[in-house]
Amino acid sequence: MADREFVTRELSRLLGVLAHPERIRIVEALRNGELDVNSLQTLLGIAHSRVSQNLGLLRSNRIVSERREGRHVFYHLVQPEIAGWLLQGLTFLEREVEMQDELRSAVGRTREEWRGPAS
Repeated sequence: MADREFVTRELSRLLGVLAHPERIRIVEALRNGELDVNSLQTLLGIAHSRVSQNLGLLRSNRIVSERREGRHVFYHLVQPEIAGWLLQGLTFLEREVEMQDELRSAVGRTREEWRGPAS
């Protein structure tokens, strides 16, 4: 049981780190290779300090790693598969949209039934 608790805590921590739109966008941006902070800032349209702060958190949780080249620091995904994992998450969003559309249609039909024929 201790192993299961440890693993679930670690998975929860990982999901917590990823539970921020800017960090998800950084992971997505790094899916094709490494980028520096300035490139990420331009690509994402967020402040340099926020990019750096998010990269620091991603780095401390071993999601990204850095490579120095002179004065430039380039970031890359430690496990690039994580970007694919997030991409698979879009399936859940698509299903939710489908369910909402289905519910919206069912509510409309029910409303019409409950109103009955126009007098």
